Amino acid sequence: MSSDAAGEHDDIIYPSAIPFVSVHLGCIAAIWTGITWQALAICVMLYWLRIFAIGAGYHRYFSHRAYSTSRVFQFILAWLAQTTAQKSVIWWASKHRHHHLHSDTEQDVHSPRKGFIYSHLGWIFARKHDTADLTRVLDLARCPELMWLHKYELLPPLALAVLCFFVAGWPGLVVGFLWSTVLVYHVTFCINSLAHMRGSTRYLTGDDSRNNWLLAIFTMGEGWHNNHHAYQSSVRQGFRWWEIDPTYYLLRALSSLSLVWDLKTPPEHVLRNEQRLGSRVINRAAEQLAARFNSERIALAITSALRAPELFALQETLVRAHHRMSEVLKSLHLPHVPSRDELLHEAKAMFAKTRSLDEIVDRAFELLLVSVGKCLAVPIERNSNS
Repeated sequence: MSSDAAGEHDDIIYPSAIPFVSVHLGCIAAIWTGITWQALAICVMLYWLRIFAIGAGYHRYFSHRAYSTSRVFQFILAWLAQTTAQKSVIWWASKHRHHHLHSDTEQDVHSPRKGFIYSHLGWIFARKHDTADLTRVLDLARCPELMWLHKYELLPPLALAVLCFFVAGWPGLVVGFLWSTVLVYHVTFCINSLAHMRGSTRYLTGDDSRNNWLLAIFTMGEGWHNNHHAYQSSVRQGFRWWEIDPTYYLLRALSSLSLVWDLKTPPEHVLRNEQRLGSRVINRAAEQLAARFNSERIALAITSALRAPELFALQETLVRAHHRMSEVLKSLHLPHVPSRDELLHEAKAMFAKTRSLDEIVDRAFELLLVSVGKCLAVPIERNSNS
């Protein structure tokens, strides 16, 4: 684990985890309250209702604006989503938008590259993630009713807990509310953790997002995570007929009632995986490809293969070239430098099908040559500075 990641783990606000842990411990109280069929029915109903509210509300509407709705129904969605006790829609959307900007990089709020536990739930309690970045959600922050829910983020779950108690007594509170809340917690968190670790990859997205059919079942379609990262503004996340997406089906039903509208779906060229990738994805993929080749080892092999006068001349040329190192190395055809064809072969093994593969390989080849050139030029730069 990197020191940066370890530093983030040290930044956990442990007191803020007390309510979260208490909800889990409260589930054990079913030993004393008993388990009734009514309470179990409430648990099942609240699980699926709130999983829908997370997918349709927190995620597809508030984070990605994948469809439109009225201010009234927007408030209803926000209230239902916040009954999950996963903070406000303002906070949730701000963190999620940040995640997509920096997915699986050092800046990502919950990448599994920082550790499974941290990505699953630890990040929530980190001090730097405690507040929402309102600059990322200005479209939401201008709605006073959403800012009110942001201020009183615990009101919806507390109101639901009280309702469960009045409907079914202590079993209703413990089994109906607490059990379903914990289940919703961890199924949702699995998208941040497992959906970046286990599953298939149809699209090259520059990150570790995966399609996971099992998660898709329990999250009502959110498990088609690689699809989502490929086209984030789509209200539909199951891109194939067999990729079940109940959240999308229900939103289609709501659109027939005119409660939601302007449902955005992926264009045909995206469904056929024929879209050109953006520069950010190309650069990320190129960095991953170049990292497969050890530039220090390549530079050492070149150094060993050249005679001293040849090596010194090469080093002088590279120092003078500075920003043109890749061009110089391309023209010299040095031994032990991987060819572009070798990078292309590695790229085909690494990445999902994409029309931008040549652009990725060209960029990776340039990055690798620059890295090798810097390693070769280091000795002469040190001598000139001494």
